[in-house]
Amino acid sequence: MPFSPNRRAVPARGKWSAAIFALIAAAYPVLVYWLHERVPFIVFALAACLLLLLRAFIASGGMMRLLRLPLLCAAAMLAILALIDPAVAAKAYPALLSALLATVFGNSLRHPPSLVERMARLRDPALSTAGIAYCRKVTWVWALWLLANAVIAASLSLTHSISFWALWTGFISYVCSGALFLGEMLLRPWLLARAGGIGR
Repeated sequence: MPFSPNRRAVPARGKWSAAIFALIAAAYPVLVYWLHERVPFIVFALAACLLLLLRAFIASGGMMRLLRLPLLCAAAMLAILALIDPAVAAKAYPALLSALLATVFGNSLRHPPSLVERMARLRDPALSTAGIAYCRKVTWVWALWLLANAVIAASLSLTHSISFWALWTGFISYVCSGALFLGEMLLRPWLLARAGGIGR
């Protein structure tokens, strides 16, 4: 379905559910690190499966509905992995989330408009050609970063050091994402002015 900048905004309930799931995703590595000596890994793995399923069925809004099938597939993969290696499955959740987001960003590059352009048009429907090209570049940056983060998180989930895994997935990756977001926001007016786009 084509994207329309005048489409109705996501309902408040959808925004609240997205915020709650985001907070859970951020807290998950910390909880695993603190409780893994008292709680079996299989419990974390099953909880992660449940979170993926809930996110799939509670998904609202056009872009989130596109994630429904990938979320269901991720939950199935995590359930199978939990039967094979519960410890790895418990630590795979952040990598799966990052890979899913990378898929969404990357898929929007194959099927324009890009995800960043869709968000930009909510504020400025009259986006210039230069602005569209800039949004596409930013989408590429986010897609590559999220893919790299997924690879790093997956690699750390295979190691025996839960400390390094928790440090990366629960802190460093969020600092990097925040720095990327803030850096792009600060540089955006200057970059768009150079490109002849809209600096808002």
